Amino acid sequence: MPAKNRDAETDATARILAEGRRYQRGYRERALKLFPWVCARCTREFSLRKIHELTVHHLDHNHDNNPPDGSNWELLCTYCHENEHGRLADAEHYAEEKPGASGGSKPSMTHNPFANLTQLLEQRKQGK
Repeated sequence: MPAKNRDAETDATARILAEGRRYQRGYRERALKLFPWVCARCTREFSLRKIHELTVHHLDHNHDNNPPDGSNWELLCTYCHENEHGRLADAEHYAEEKPGASGGSKPSMTHNPFANLTQLLEQRKQGK
């Protein structure tokens, strides 16, 4: 690739990234003005000194959906935000069809630990 094209691509990429950072900063600033500085999951409160640990989570996971009233946002601490996205990744992973799974996308259980529970309770009632 010629040097001119590479420089133009680099400049375009830098502009796009800068615009994205400005946009992100915009909705984060709006969320911090709208909501109390408390993690919506663990209820940890944040001071100005620790506010950088508070993040904006998009409830519908669509980062382009930023209504002015903040109805698609919640403030989460970095730990709870990471946990939320980890749970989503786990759910997506286990929803995929697994090789060797019989008849569907979820693995089937082969053991039921409560299969004889009713029988055992009846025996206990009878004093056996």
